[in-house]
Amino acid sequence: MHKKKYNFDQIIDRKETNCVKWDLRSLYFKNPDLIPLWVADMDFETPDFILDSLRDRLEHPVLGYTFRPSAFNQSFRDWALRKYNWEIHPDWISFSPGVVSAVSLAVLGFTQPGDEILVQPPVYFPFFKSIQGLERNLSYNPLVEKDGRLCMDFDKLEDNITTKTKMLILCNPHNPGGSVWTPDELRKLAGICSKHKIFIVSDEIHADLIFEPAVHTPFVEAVGEHKVRTITCMAASKSFNLAGLATSVVVIPDEGIKKRYEDLMQTVHIGGGSLFGSIATMTAYSKGWDWMQLLLAYLKSNRDYLVDFVNKELPGIRILVPEATYLAWMDFSALGMNDKDLNRWMIHDVGVGLNPGTMFGPGGEGFMRINFACPKTQLEQALVQLKEELKKL
Repeated sequence: MHKKKYNFDQIIDRKETNCVKWDLRSLYFKNPDLIPLWVADMDFETPDFILDSLRDRLEHPVLGYTFRPSAFNQSFRDWALRKYNWEIHPDWISFSPGVVSAVSLAVLGFTQPGDEILVQPPVYFPFFKSIQGLERNLSYNPLVEKDGRLCMDFDKLEDNITTKTKMLILCNPHNPGGSVWTPDELRKLAGICSKHKIFIVSDEIHADLIFEPAVHTPFVEAVGEHKVRTITCMAASKSFNLAGLATSVVVIPDEGIKKRYEDLMQTVHIGGGSLFGSIATMTAYSKGWDWMQLLLAYLKSNRDYLVDFVNKELPGIRILVPEATYLAWMDFSALGMNDKDLNRWMIHDVGVGLNPGTMFGPGGEGFMRINFACPKTQLEQALVQLKEELKKL
């Protein structure tokens, strides 16, 4: 592969494609002209080898009921072994149309109404709905910032566990903070959850998007001697810009847990998946290694530019340097605005659409999440607009 083949600087017009990120600006922000750096997908072309595989399938005129071939699981196993040094048994692999769907099935299958489920905010906000929408009680163990990094507060974790606490949903690596949990952190978490018989659901959808020297550790690999019931949710959707194809992989080492999960999946009839999602995922995992290295280099460049600009050009604003993901957590609290005014200012004065920190639960006050997976010129323009409006305050 030649590097010049992929141009991440290219501006792709996504408008009028039913694109959430661009076409719903009027609905969510009441400003159809702002620069949208919110929804967690990338403004880059989906790789050509994936699009070619979809075009090839369209040469056949029938798009009927389908099943995932053995090559689907094998492509994921090969990727996991190469990417994370994680050897996955073929019988461990299951499916979901999305990570949040898998989280919700786990909540439904392994807890009861009225049980408490722990999350560690600020954290990916759909977790809240998966818990409360299924009549479980949301419980918090807020993260703490140490040396510019969001960390798990183990001292308080056990204090927040009660006899009703049955599950913890882990974001590994963390969204929105960008922390890559170390093996020691994950082992410590496993030990506490083993002691209290807490089921762990690990959302690892951003696992491919790790910046060196950080290394992703699948939670199940860090469990060690601890006995913890767990499922792991992964996908190629963030990594290869396939979110519209509704295809995720679920890894469940325990046979009984896997059977219960798959029985529920069939009950709600979502196990068939998408023909094109399967093809795209197989192709991504089997042909995407070199492209991924180019993507990570571009994302790292954008991340470094963003961090440098904030530190040098935006007085009063802080940013946590993400160890993973294409999302960054920015602290605007020194500006003295409440969250409502901060969001209004960002939308209507700065003209940039970010995710308000309060969406992510306790600890998000005064923060906003920015998505830097876009052509650098787009990121530059957004930051210049922010700089100019900051001068007027």
